[in-house]
Amino acid sequence: MPVPSETPLALIGYPPDAARALRSLGLMALNVPTDALGATLEACRTLRFSGALVAPPYQAQVLDVTTPDAGARRVGRADALAFAGGVHATFALSDALGDAVADSGYATRGAGALLLGRELGDLTLALPLARLGFGHIGVAAETLPDAERAARDLPGGLRAFPVTRRDPALAALAERADLLVLTAGLLPPGLLQPYHTLADLTGQASVGASGAAALDLSSLPARQLARQLEHATGQRFHPEELQTLVAGWP
Repeated sequence: MPVPSETPLALIGYPPDAARALRSLGLMALNVPTDALGATLEACRTLRFSGALVAPPYQAQVLDVTTPDAGARRVGRADALAFAGGVHATFALSDALGDAVADSGYATRGAGALLLGRELGDLTLALPLARLGFGHIGVAAETLPDAERAARDLPGGLRAFPVTRRDPALAALAERADLLVLTAGLLPPGLLQPYHTLADLTGQASVGASGAAALDLSSLPARQLARQLEHATGQRFHPEELQTLVAGWP
């Protein structure tokens, strides 16, 4: 078993099992109080914690008492904190998704993508995919303003097409897309075609009898944890060495 680090890592909102699991990596993980997050984070800085991992129920709350990066600010959540020179928050899941797609072997260069969500926050999860060389990206949300705001966060020069989920143009955008990314909500019926690949972040969608392929995102939890730990501790872990841990992650 690795020798535990002398620099503690705070766990916000996680059960004790999570701390025990992280100790198997040589991390001195400690659960901290959640009833007064500002005071808790200040105490962590005073006690020289390296950073913190934040469980989902508290990921929105920590934005009020931290300095979030651009991605966390857009999503409205943070899952990892670093305490060097302040309390710096990030949302690691977004970049972990980019890692998963990039390492999957899927041919993104020049391809088309369609991002399907409900609102700006969940669509932001998929925006890092724009760095993988797609030629054009459609963005569909419940409201046009949310779709337009998400499209504005895509890199300049990338052709972006914002629509609502009820816009008749959605079907045409899907026909031009190769990769469909579902970040929230239901997949509109009849949208998937045999030439599509579906990346489902909801865990609820299925390619069914459409003939479409499903992108394997089984490594995403381990990739997210690897990104979280790097931000919070400065240490790099390979997702492969975290797979067993996240299989029982609380």
